[in-house]
Amino acid sequence: MYLTLTILIVIAAIILVFVVLIQNSKGGGLAAGFASANQVFGVRKTTDRIEKFTWILIATIVALSIFTAGFHKRGTKSASDLYKDATEQVETQRTQQQAQSADFGGGEE
Repeated sequence: MYLTLTILIVIAAIILVFVVLIQNSKGGGLAAGFASANQVFGVRKTTDRIEKFTWILIATIVALSIFTAGFHKRGTKSASDLYKDATEQVETQRTQQQAQSADFGGGEE
């Protein structure tokens, strides 16, 4: 599920890049080439729709990111838990090594 949400975030981000490039900025972006087409076909307020779509994509990315972060935390351990696990493994290995050295020492005498 984490991977699926991450892929959705990446897809939304790529779409957002294209939508931002299409928007009409102060100097006229890629949307300037479509201005004459808007007049010919009678499409009105295209920039408002593109701006609304931009905000929807931004809200989608934020919501998915928050949901993904919460989802990811459930499956991961904290740093203190990882430290405890590592110390337990080290102690287990030390006791095993001590037991093996005691077995080898006791067998020679």
